[in-house]
Amino acid sequence: MKIAHPHSRRTRAAGAVVVLGILLLILVGSFFRAQVVRGTAWALQSDSNRLRVLPVPAPRGTLFDRYGRIIADNVPSYSVSLFPAAVDSVAVSLERLQPVLGLSEERVESLMETFRRNRRQPLLVKMNLSTEELARLEELRSEFAGVFLEMRPRRRYIGGEALGHVMGYLGEVSGAELESPRFAGYEQGMIVGKDGLERQYEGRLQGRAGVRFAEVDAVGRIVGSFQGQAARPARPGDDLHLNLDLELQRYIHEIFPAGMRGAVVALNVEDGGVLALYSAPSFDPGEFVGGIDRAKWQALNEDPALPLYNRAVIGRYPPASTWKLASAAIALEQGVITPGEFMPEPCHGSYRFQGVTRRCWNPQGHGHLNLAGAIAASCNVYFYQMGIRVGLERMVEEGSRIGFNQPCGVDLPQETAGDFPDGLDWWQRVYRYRPAENEVMSIVIGQGPNAQTPLKMAQFFLALGRGGSAPAPRLFQETGEGAPEVEVAWELDLAPESVDALQEGLRQVMSAGTAFRSQVEHWEVIGKTGTAQHSGNPDRPHAWFAGLAGSWGGEMEIAIVVIVEEGMSGSSMAAPIAAKAADFHLRQKHGVPLSEIQTVAEHQAAGIPTPWAWNRMAAEPRPGPDDPEPSQSGEPGAEPGAEPAAEPGTGVPPRR
Repeated sequence: MKIAHPHSRRTRAAGAVVVLGILLLILVGSFFRAQVVRGTAWALQSDSNRLRVLPVPAPRGTLFDRYGRIIADNVPSYSVSLFPAAVDSVAVSLERLQPVLGLSEERVESLMETFRRNRRQPLLVKMNLSTEELARLEELRSEFAGVFLEMRPRRRYIGGEALGHVMGYLGEVSGAELESPRFAGYEQGMIVGKDGLERQYEGRLQGRAGVRFAEVDAVGRIVGSFQGQAARPARPGDDLHLNLDLELQRYIHEIFPAGMRGAVVALNVEDGGVLALYSAPSFDPGEFVGGIDRAKWQALNEDPALPLYNRAVIGRYPPASTWKLASAAIALEQGVITPGEFMPEPCHGSYRFQGVTRRCWNPQGHGHLNLAGAIAASCNVYFYQMGIRVGLERMVEEGSRIGFNQPCGVDLPQETAGDFPDGLDWWQRVYRYRPAENEVMSIVIGQGPNAQTPLKMAQFFLALGRGGSAPAPRLFQETGEGAPEVEVAWELDLAPESVDALQEGLRQVMSAGTAFRSQVEHWEVIGKTGTAQHSGNPDRPHAWFAGLAGSWGGEMEIAIVVIVEEGMSGSSMAAPIAAKAADFHLRQKHGVPLSEIQTVAEHQAAGIPTPWAWNRMAAEPRPGPDDPEPSQSGEPGAEPGAEPAAEPGTGVPPRR
């Protein structure tokens, strides 16, 4: 047996110690690198495996009316979403969720299509969960991998259908919208404005989403709270104060004839602010919150009454006799008539020019009239002669210059410009013929190639109430320091006496003319009725009223326009709506108690005397029926040779 020399053993032991020391240093270095140098990275990787970053939806800004009443705000609600995962996993999760959430096959297919377009974002499955759905998900959450609940602000609309068109509606941002510059920074699943004010002021109302983390296990199930932990709170959108009068909008919705179509526009004379913007029939924007049912969406789009169609700003109608005020303003502006001037030919029921005879609505005629009397009696013969004096070319050029073929500039996503010739070559471009000078007799009474939106006519009457100028109608109320001054968008170069003459004509319409029965007790309402034929149903013309209202002896405070499609008569259908709406707004504004009995007609129906109305009657009353447009026989109907009136939404008469 050979025994190692002690010196040799000490040498090997020292070598082993060195090797062990080197190994220990390597091990310590590895530990240091893992725990210290790369500790943060490993911690982040660990967190990324167990944590999911979730967006926190921001509450949209609250909308207030001119008196500080809430129009739209937010209430808490719950929604359910899926974490990004493989397509098959998402499909399985949706299949399991389908009976719990009552998802239709169409909804599941739509969700899968959405997920395939963007697999990196959480998939919003359903919003506004019911209490039963929320309870079932909490009870069965261990069975759902990748599913998480979140509390989202749910939009609430106080006015319901009364504010459908002006508010618009919400919906999930679409793929096309995500690709547009306007929605830069938006992500799939975000809720955005699709129409109305919600879309117009989307950038201000949206706010900024927050962030929270949810801890998951190895199979993707959330550990602990189903909602996760907040990391950065959401920032709510900006609150907006509007010019709208919420109660007036609701009142108009209540009094508008049930089942009929039309629009009402009310503007504040002082600054052009939109007090009311109503279109009938309407829709409830609350039905779109959380996603509208496909069947309901299809029903809205296929409804022949077009409830999604905003007639106030998109619908175009022949303005009929309400446009006689515009004709008179142009004639006064051009200096071809004076307010007190009588036309050479008295009205005998008809007038002949260049071989064409045009009739007045009254076969017996009105005799000699000045401007105010002609407006009160709605005498066509007076306006025929006035239009001939102005001339066709100057009439269309001036009508175009002051804006009857331009939009008003209201702060809404959509607005239709009026349809009106911009010169004599318009007939050549559209109909391939040069117009005869007698075409002016149709133009001057609001027929022929002339179609305007209710908003445009309201802006014109706003100018009459402001002495000849009108700003662009605005829904958003800019107040406080730095708010811009009201900018005039429409200027009529009228002398004060000319404006007084036009207003006097409107005053006589109410005091002793076609709209006498629509007077109200406490306020002065002045305006013009009109009846416009349309080619779709010539036997049922549209009913117009356009006017102003304010305190007796004071300035006009509200401009209001009403159109009722196929309403037959401006005096009996449209004028009472306008008068009642103006009365309601002014009572509310000045603190006068509200009353269910407002107009002369309602007082008479209730057997209540109206001495205040009879005292206002002019010394020489000129009562008469509403002013239907003339035909060769003197009965209501379109004039032979005149252009057929435009249908709502087209504004352009069909070709001959």
